[in-house]
Amino acid sequence: MLDGVSMDQLRTFIAAADEGSFSAAGRKLRRTQSVVSQTLANLEAQINVPLFDRSGRYPRLTEEGAALLSKARLVVGDMDGFKATARAIAEGLEPELSVVVDVMYPMSSLTVAVGEFRDAFPHTPLRLYVEALGAVVQRVLERACRLGISGSMPAVPETVDAEKLLDVPMVTVAAPKHPLASFKRVIRSRELEEHVQLVLTDRTPLTDGKSFGVFSPQIWRLSDLGAKHAFLRAGLGWGHMPVAMVQADLIAGDLVPLQIENFQPQTPPIAMYAIYRRDTPPGPAGRWFLGRLKQTSNEY
Repeated sequence: MLDGVSMDQLRTFIAAADEGSFSAAGRKLRRTQSVVSQTLANLEAQINVPLFDRSGRYPRLTEEGAALLSKARLVVGDMDGFKATARAIAEGLEPELSVVVDVMYPMSSLTVAVGEFRDAFPHTPLRLYVEALGAVVQRVLERACRLGISGSMPAVPETVDAEKLLDVPMVTVAAPKHPLASFKRVIRSRELEEHVQLVLTDRTPLTDGKSFGVFSPQIWRLSDLGAKHAFLRAGLGWGHMPVAMVQADLIAGDLVPLQIENFQPQTPPIAMYAIYRRDTPPGPAGRWFLGRLKQTSNEY
C-alpha cells in the first residue's frame, strides 16, 4: 500500500497542514473540501497512520502527522527540483540571462565573469541589475531575475536555494576631519552613539526589524552606496564600507579606518551567495556564469 502513495496526496497533505483546514486547502488547490478530505483519508488508510485529529472544529496535525510532514516536504521538494532541472535541460540554452547583484559585491570579480560570459555565449543577452539588501532577493522571488548575488541577508526564503561565493572584506571608516578620526584607540559604543552613522537602507520590507552593524541612534539612511561613499568623504558621518570601494581613499588619506569596540579585531566581512528559485534553477548559461563567479571569487 505504501508504494501507492502519490505526489498528489503528499501535496494535499502539505496544503492542509499549512492552511489549517481542509476547506482552505481546497481553495489553494482549487478543489472541493470533500475531495481534499477523501484524498487525505485515502492517504491515512494507505500508510495506516492518522495524520489529523478531526475531533475539533478544525483538523489538527497529530504527533505522527507532524513527524511525517517534514518528510513529505522533502519528497515534494526533491520532485519539484527534479522536474525543474529536467525542464531546464529540455529547454536548452536560455534566450536571455537576467542577474541581480548586491551593491556590495566586488565589481572587479563581476566584470571578469561578465567579460568571459560574453565571449562564451555571444548570442545570449545579459540583463544585469544592481540592488541592495532585500531588493536582490525580491527580484528573484518575483521572477524578474533568474539568478541573484545576495549579501547582507541573515536568511533566504525556503523557496530559494543559495550557494556560497565569497566573503567581502569590510572596513569602518570616517573622513579625517570627522571627530571620531582623532581616536587612536578602540572607540567605545557610547562614543559612537554621539555621532551620525550612515546606513545603507532597504527599499523592500524583507529586512524590516533587522539591523546590520547599526550602533548609533543617530542614523542617516541612504539608498545608494555611491551616495554613502560621498557622504563619508564629506565628513557627514561614519559607517561600514567594502574595502575594495574605499581602498584608494584609505591610501590617499581621504578616509581613515576606525577601530570600534563592537567589531574587534576587525569589521566582519559580508557573506555573498548566489541565489535562485528552486522551481526555476539556472539553465546552461546561468550555470556556466555561476561556476565562473565561483572561480573568480576564489581568485578575489
